[in-house]
Amino acid sequence: MCVLFILGFIWSGYLTHQRIQNDLPSYLEGVPLLVEGVVDGLPSQGNQSLRFSLAVESVVTDDELIQIDFQHFPKRLSLGWYPGWRGETVLPEIRPGQRWRLPVVLKRAHGLMNPHGFDFERWMFQQNLGATGSVKAYAKGLPRSWQPKLIDQFDLSFTTIVELSRWHLRERIKKSAPENAPYVGVLIALVMGEQNAISQKDWRVFNATGIGHLISISGLHVTMLAGMGAALANRLWRRRSLPMICPAQKVAALSGFAVALIYTWLAGFQIPAQRTMYMVGVVAVALWTNRITRAFDIWWWALFIVIFLDPWAAYTPGFWLSFGAVAAILFAMPGQDGLSEYGYSRSQKWWQSFKEASRVQAVVTIALLPLTLYWFSQVSVVSPLANAFAIPLVSFIVTPFAMLGAVLPEPLSHASLWVAHTCMEFVAWFLEPMSSWFWSVAYLPQPNLFVMVISTLGIIYAIRPGPLLASYRGRLLGLCCCVPLVWTKSNDLTHGDFKVTVLDIGQGTAVLVETQTKRLLYDTGPKTSPESDAGDRNILPFLRGEGISYIDRLAISHKDTDHVGGALSLMKSIEFGDLLGTLPEWHFLLRRTRELKIPSLPCKAGQTWSWDGVLFKVWHPGSEMTFDAMHHSGKPNALSCVIEVKSQHYSFWLTGDVEKGGEAIIANEYKRSEGLASILLIPHHGSATSSSETFLDALQPNWAVAQAGYRNRYRHPNAKVVGRYVERGIPILETVHTGAQVWEFRGRELQRHHWRDLHRRSWHQ
Repeated sequence: MCVLFILGFIWSGYLTHQRIQNDLPSYLEGVPLLVEGVVDGLPSQGNQSLRFSLAVESVVTDDELIQIDFQHFPKRLSLGWYPGWRGETVLPEIRPGQRWRLPVVLKRAHGLMNPHGFDFERWMFQQNLGATGSVKAYAKGLPRSWQPKLIDQFDLSFTTIVELSRWHLRERIKKSAPENAPYVGVLIALVMGEQNAISQKDWRVFNATGIGHLISISGLHVTMLAGMGAALANRLWRRRSLPMICPAQKVAALSGFAVALIYTWLAGFQIPAQRTMYMVGVVAVALWTNRITRAFDIWWWALFIVIFLDPWAAYTPGFWLSFGAVAAILFAMPGQDGLSEYGYSRSQKWWQSFKEASRVQAVVTIALLPLTLYWFSQVSVVSPLANAFAIPLVSFIVTPFAMLGAVLPEPLSHASLWVAHTCMEFVAWFLEPMSSWFWSVAYLPQPNLFVMVISTLGIIYAIRPGPLLASYRGRLLGLCCCVPLVWTKSNDLTHGDFKVTVLDIGQGTAVLVETQTKRLLYDTGPKTSPESDAGDRNILPFLRGEGISYIDRLAISHKDTDHVGGALSLMKSIEFGDLLGTLPEWHFLLRRTRELKIPSLPCKAGQTWSWDGVLFKVWHPGSEMTFDAMHHSGKPNALSCVIEVKSQHYSFWLTGDVEKGGEAIIANEYKRSEGLASILLIPHHGSATSSSETFLDALQPNWAVAQAGYRNRYRHPNAKVVGRYVERGIPILETVHTGAQVWEFRGRELQRHHWRDLHRRSWHQ
């Protein structure tokens, strides 16, 4: 066992080293490059964008001072193509296998790093993508010869053949599906695993009702097709004397594996499909070698192959949920053969089948509870009812007819996809009201390792094989071990202590302040697109992972989008006690607070309140500020709400985008207390219009925190501003380098944690 562990460690280390060599060198970030390569993945088409992966074959630059080492240049790039200069509004049709020469600007894989958030960098590493960037079609300043050019329509390779086949399948489904079909993205996902066309609204319904696992390529799909292929081969091979050459069972097993292999590749080689395909392959090998394998032997071999080929699969929820579900079924229901063919009525057989199916569903739901909470911090309460309704329809009507529609000729394809889509509409009609019930989803904090172990041991005891009625007391006792999963995280702060979490939010602001019993959220980050904002993508996962469902006060510094962009999304899921902010009366957020009957207060100098021995004081804007429009005719930054959070020994300044004028007012009134250490959230993300010398000399902060986007177009923090802090010996901690920062002030003691350091340390370990 130790030898296998060492060999596995060496193998994964070797593969990791190979991929690390393909990271983009930092000196090439932002440099115009001309790359030539082959589109080796399925392009994703948006409303105003196109994203695809490119296998790089060559790269050049027009800067003679820059030398490019192609051996250490990324082998694969993730590129976006957007409408460019000179009136380019129609994007080209990108297909897998095409060879393009493209002018691009790249940057290293860098994502926001927050507790319980999506790790974009890890995803890029798993996908073997060394950099991300955009195509600069017809951009100013580039050589005239540097224009996008299609070199070759198709480069023949195994990867391009598979991806082009997937592309044709997707286009065929789009073409043959009913016009303006709202669930065509679901049909595409069920056939080939491509989920980009499913709207966020539909995902919320599917996740709230617990059927998200159905809207993807599952093991059931692969098993169904492999079984059909095996049955067809078995019937054909039994003709004449063919079984004398080779037993029909062996031919059927080999054919089933071949069908599973082909479909797994067409489905994007997702882990659930891989797992089933490898299990089918192990069964085929066992038949051909005349061996008898136990169910768990098949499971272990599939697990070994997946980990051997892709050691980073263990960092994905699909790996744990897929293998975990199968392991639970194999453990809890071994040898469940049901009733024999003779001596029992049809109704008895149906009843037995119903009981076994119900037990399987219960076993999977209970067994995956710890993993579901760990990865998603939520559990669908209505999942058993929703799955009981959706599984038969999606598995036996929607999916088969969607697959038939993808391969049958017209008009049969139209008819098949119409049946699949109509049935999916019926499923959605049933699920949508359920997803809106306030109790349909239980949001719980992410469990720690100790709770995971205890609950897993209890679940193993609860789902063990055997009759239910004869051992229900012991099973209930095992389920009691899951009680810690629903415990909310306790706040260990004492009276007079407070904690500040500065989220890695990109070009914007979002800070959570916690005392012993109260919470304040200062700003809600940017809105990045009509469908996406920081509230839904970054802040909400953090709050749910921490078990936070109530915020006592939402403070909005001013009306700029990078500070208020995520507020509406948060208000859909988080309850707020009141709102304090600098907003005009016509602002959409004030209208929303009135609809929700949330008290709203204008932010103005002189306001103070105390929570659990921690003082909150507003320093800016002036005491005359109200929500009246007459006070909001000027520059929004000049009206930023500045709040000082102060304990006996420390203070933390929340400054928004206050500029030099407001800073001068604060500096004139502020009197620094002896022995008080302060931390300053750098005003306006480090803009040249803020962080004046007068302001810094008055506050004399011990540390400064900068919230800004990675390689942002404003080049925040400004170099001259950074120089002012350096001259005064004030360390600057940028969230682009540290990730989320957690500052804990406990009496005289200060503890600071950087999430990027903690996360990377746990990843490498």
